[in-house]
Amino acid sequence: MQSPLFNHAEQQSQERYVIQNPQLLRVTLGGSDDILARKGAMVAYQGLVDFDGEYQTPGQRRARARTGEGLDLMRCSGQGTVYFANLAQYVHVVDVDQDGLTVDSSYVLALDSTLHTEVIAVDSQYGVSGTGKYQLNITGRGKVALMTSGQPLMMQVTPDKYVSVDADAIVAWSTGLRVQMQAQTVNSSVMRRRGNTGEGWELSFLGQGFALVQPSEVMPPQNAAVGQGVGAQFGVGQHGSRAQNQNNVWN
Repeated sequence: MQSPLFNHAEQQSQERYVIQNPQLLRVTLGGSDDILARKGAMVAYQGLVDFDGEYQTPGQRRARARTGEGLDLMRCSGQGTVYFANLAQYVHVVDVDQDGLTVDSSYVLALDSTLHTEVIAVDSQYGVSGTGKYQLNITGRGKVALMTSGQPLMMQVTPDKYVSVDADAIVAWSTGLRVQMQAQTVNSSVMRRRGNTGEGWELSFLGQGFALVQPSEVMPPQNAAVGQGVGAQFGVGQHGSRAQNQNNVWN
């Protein structure tokens, strides 16, 4: 049998994490270090590999219930090769070191089991109900595979150049950066997404590091009723409005 499809054979590499193609991750398992991956993200594997649901501590369950932020993970262990993907999104491997990585959990595909995750809050300077945003801090030493809708933009942040990013497009940033959540609008019109421009809340980053942005904004319907009070007509990010208003339902 002959076909151009055979040009897409397995990548040969000694590396643990390999980008098989822009939308497919290959991970080699062996030894005592397991891989934690997004539930259901395995598309193929070779060898003797076990898949098991990852236990969540009571603290992690409480944080998930309170904020809506968290990871639904499976533990992959054994000897072999596993391929991961999710909705044909682009895959990127990041080395996490002592600086740490802050990320929206929706964009995590897989990570080393030795890394530690913790939910943190990014608050609004206006204190408007429903405008808080929760993220994951990933610390330790290891690798994380992130996903983006389309090829992303890596923006460098320096002490003399701060960066502002739409809260619906941000994927991850250096944990050491100072972050402020804001809307470029006066309080009297904060219910509207900058009038008729469609732009809403943004995150401003200051310090030394990077901010990773994807070329896609995941937003709720413009007429969605989220929360109560002056912030009821819009959401922030993929988890923000849901995070602080657990009883909300998109209409």
